Amino acid sequence: MLTLLSGLGLMFSLIIAVGAQNVYVLRQGLRREHVLPVVLICAASDAALVLAGTAGLGYLVKTLPWLIVVARWAGAVSLVVYGILAARRAWASGGEALVADGTEATEGASSGSGSGSAATLTRTAPLAPVILATLAFTWLNPNVYLDTVLLIGGIAATHGDARWLFAAGAITASVVWFFGLGYGARHLGRWLRTPRAWRILDTAIAILLVVMGIGLVLPLFLG
Repeated sequence: MLTLLSGLGLMFSLIIAVGAQNVYVLRQGLRREHVLPVVLICAASDAALVLAGTAGLGYLVKTLPWLIVVARWAGAVSLVVYGILAARRAWASGGEALVADGTEATEGASSGSGSGSAATLTRTAPLAPVILATLAFTWLNPNVYLDTVLLIGGIAATHGDARWLFAAGAITASVVWFFGLGYGARHLGRWLRTPRAWRILDTAIAILLVVMGIGLVLPLFLG
């Protein structure tokens, strides 16, 4: 269970960040436009990359046992660096905010009348361009490979036979995040778009990442 929760916590700390993919998912959720295909693509893509990293790096560690030490140090350094970057975001002047376009696509229609209002309510983008945009935001982002294949996969390998539980926790976090962001956008949007909320979130993420990074290499000194 601890391994599962470790994967869950790490993935959450990596995935909850202001970025193009999250902005796009939030935007689609606010517009209530093709939300299910968008969140399914994002979650399924993360799952495929996490499984690929866990399987590939897990096999390498079994073949070359000394890689476990390399994986621990590489993971620890990466986590601490991510933590420092999150801390910088948290304390940067002005802060960041998650802003999505087109929020008035369904709400603004209430101020209209007649056929104009109805047209606004029913006007949606075709599915194909939305799918292509989602795939582009997901697969053309270099950071996604570093986070899922290398970082998640590498740290999962340090858990030995329990690495699949770690991967399951990471995949669960991805599913929960994207479905929550897409379908909870109407409720989450007002909070996620404020700089103060992201400062608090980034501060918590920074602490979590640094603690997990230190914990990753502690067994090398205590063992």
